[in-house]
Amino acid sequence: MNPTRTLATARRVLAQLRHDPRTIALLLVVPCLLLVLLKYMFDAQPGTFDRIGPALLGVFPLMVMFLVTSVAMLRERTTGTLERLLTMPLGKLDLLLGYALAFGAVALVQAALASALTIGVLGLDIAGPTWLVFSVAVADGLLGMALGLLVSAFAATEFQAVQFLPAVLLPQLLLCGLFVPREDMAPLLRWISDVLPLSYAVDAMARLTTSAGVQGRTLLDLGVVAVCGLLSLALGAATLRRRTA
Repeated sequence: MNPTRTLATARRVLAQLRHDPRTIALLLVVPCLLLVLLKYMFDAQPGTFDRIGPALLGVFPLMVMFLVTSVAMLRERTTGTLERLLTMPLGKLDLLLGYALAFGAVALVQAALASALTIGVLGLDIAGPTWLVFSVAVADGLLGMALGLLVSAFAATEFQAVQFLPAVLLPQLLLCGLFVPREDMAPLLRWISDVLPLSYAVDAMARLTTSAGVQGRTLLDLGVVAVCGLLSLALGAATLRRRTA
């Protein structure tokens, strides 16, 4: 890995995003709009929003980051940009880390906007520290980015990249404990949920809703999400191809 090349890749990706207002709106505005919609869906049941709002504060950015990064990396291959870049002294890890830095910066802004809106404007009741809620939201966004970069290697078209969203994320959404407590699931489903990173993100947010202070289990859950993101990036570097078949 060469830090100079990694930073150059990050600057290039950010420059591309700056000239794409629709993608910026998708990354920054859509999660906030979905949280507002959720708030007013349960306006007559404020306890419901306080229960599921923290989890969805992480889920919505994760899904959006997954979609954008998987399509963006696939476009690099289909347009030949990736092939030209890799003929230069630019390693696969340089490329993926450059993407991670660029979209990581976007994830920070995304999490800051969504957290400020949800906790400040929408009045979400959080017992734990606000900075830890923000950290989990950022980790969720970065996980979505890393998973998107990973699955883009297995798609030949942008349509196929979009198809990975229900295949990769919806099972995690169903088994993460958002709809049914994980301890009430059948043993097989509980075992599956134990190896899915979104389960730990939702557990961390649920614990921050009810527990004041910094809990060791919350930090452990946050660490699991971060490790899964790093592992996805490493697998993405190992499976990245220069071009589509």
